[in-house]
Amino acid sequence: MSTALLTDRYELTMVDAALRSGRAHRRSVFEVFARRLPDGRRFGVVAGTGRLLDLIADFRFSDAELAFLQGAGVVRDDTLAWLADYRFSGDVHGYAEGEAYFPGSPVLVLEGSFAECVLLETLCLSVLNYDTAVASAAARMVAAAEGRPLAEMGSRRTSERSAVAAARAAYIAGFGATSNLEAGRSWGVPTMGTAAHAFTLLHDSEEEAFRAQVDAMGAGTTLLVDTYDTLTGVETAVRVAGPALGAVRLDSGNLSQLVGQVRARLDELGATATRITVTNDLDEYSIAALRGAPVDSFGVGTSVVGGSGFPAAGMVFKLVAHTDDDGGWIPVAKASTAKATVAGRKHPVRMLRDGVAVEERVHVGTVPDPAPGTRPLLAPLMTAGAAVEGALGPAGTAAARAHRASAVAELPHDALRLSRGDPALPTVYA
Repeated sequence: MSTALLTDRYELTMVDAALRSGRAHRRSVFEVFARRLPDGRRFGVVAGTGRLLDLIADFRFSDAELAFLQGAGVVRDDTLAWLADYRFSGDVHGYAEGEAYFPGSPVLVLEGSFAECVLLETLCLSVLNYDTAVASAAARMVAAAEGRPLAEMGSRRTSERSAVAAARAAYIAGFGATSNLEAGRSWGVPTMGTAAHAFTLLHDSEEEAFRAQVDAMGAGTTLLVDTYDTLTGVETAVRVAGPALGAVRLDSGNLSQLVGQVRARLDELGATATRITVTNDLDEYSIAALRGAPVDSFGVGTSVVGGSGFPAAGMVFKLVAHTDDDGGWIPVAKASTAKATVAGRKHPVRMLRDGVAVEERVHVGTVPDPAPGTRPLLAPLMTAGAAVEGALGPAGTAAARAHRASAVAELPHDALRLSRGDPALPTVYA
């Protein structure tokens, strides 16, 4: 399915005018970066590049798209002819998916003709802004959980396609599973889920509902015990499944008190190995508040798919250099107050001391020589319009998850604090 109309009209009108002015084919460099982190956050996690590469590959104008553009009078006929042959043939470099990022440093760099690159602005930003917002929030929840598993279950709190993207981004950030089956099929994210309150209400008693679920799924299932009285539900669950009951789920109530009561009742009934999972409108702060409680795992919905209050990462897409008529490079920058940009292509490296990140150093215009204590951050993602091997599909998602673990482990300890603060690393231009 074509992704060519997942864009703003002005991308096409710019191409139309640039073709007329003769400047459309100037070699250009565009960079995607965030001017700042969401208020009070100390780092972010890049996500979405694996999805984006797929969408760029499908950015084609078929007869249906061209007919719409012609009927709406968006561009001239000669521009329609150019669009009919459009294939992105440029190069893309970027942060490895799952990398920690900081303000000002380019997480994605596109190089190609002005026309072929500028058409991708909206697509790049819509993917990276949402997926990165979810991954950044999810990474904070993972830190708050201190090693206890988390599951993403927010499909009913966002749009149907965003739900898949959110599940993938949360998995990259360290969540262990999702309730979304399409994320499992498309991206290899492990899936989980058992029953909602409706299943209990369908049956003539809570015990009947539990017996039906155990008959279908085995004693290792997770029973939702708070449809009526929670502690009575725990007793019924153990009576039905026996002490081998896998887990009970709590979705309501004062969790800080209730979890302890449920743990004590399970232990009294001999179900000492039965786990407790909680799923009641959690975010990173409520997860952190339960650190001392006997919670075994968490399920998070609304907060994670909404970026925990920041549903977009605030990234922008800016032209930083283009060639002149003789092929020489001209650095360009926006000078607007509060929205100024830095001209010239950037080459970011992470500075490390004893294996701990201390600075984001962005070299402008020149590629820095390799040096001890530095880690280059840009890697090739597309070459001549073709995605590099290993960046796509479930394999790319798994690689991004592994990279996130190593990138976050490299950050100073203060980066993982939930209290408001400045970015954990300064961004310095060299």
